[in-house]
Amino acid sequence: MPTIEAWSLWVHIAAGMVAVLAGTGALVTKKGGHRHRQAGKLFLVSMGVVVGTVFVLLALNPTSFRIILTLVAVFSGYLAFSGYRVLSRKRPAATPQRLDWIATGSVVLACLGLGVWGIVWVVTGNSFGLVMLVFGGIGVTFGTIDIRAFKGETSGEWLVSHLQRMIAAFIATISAVSAVNLTPVLGILAWLWPTIVGTPLIYYWSEEHSKE
Repeated sequence: MPTIEAWSLWVHIAAGMVAVLAGTGALVTKKGGHRHRQAGKLFLVSMGVVVGTVFVLLALNPTSFRIILTLVAVFSGYLAFSGYRVLSRKRPAATPQRLDWIATGSVVLACLGLGVWGIVWVVTGNSFGLVMLVFGGIGVTFGTIDIRAFKGETSGEWLVSHLQRMIAAFIATISAVSAVNLTPVLGILAWLWPTIVGTPLIYYWSEEHSKE
């Protein structure tokens, strides 16, 4: 009979695959259209399941690798969550809620921990620390941008912000899938190639939409 850990792992993997498919659907459908919105909601829900199940897996077997996966999942989940929450603050009068502050503070702390841990690993000769440092740095950057926006120090376009976060969350999801399947072949590049390929695309699409 499958154990709780086995069920949690299966649900985690299934939710990750649904997130990849839903994210792809959101990217290829007309922005703002019904199919795009439905795919986006499915992506957000599946990412929530990914984050929830990774905490269960961590509680059942708290290894160092699962701690890292949990921190990466928090980072990925926050990108999807914040990308969705941007839509609720499209109007100038809309203000961030307590949930926004809690989520942003949590991801900054989690990614600071991930980045510092990554530095320690790099210094001690473990190349995987580079992956932790990259993801931690991205998470802290997005979290800091959001904190500044909450305080009124920036005035970013909501569409560009939504686009950046949702695509970044999709890239992080692809990274996890790639890592599971390609690490024996590519090593740490299996974690990093989606970021290397996707970052210039985020910049390009951001520039295009900022002109609209």
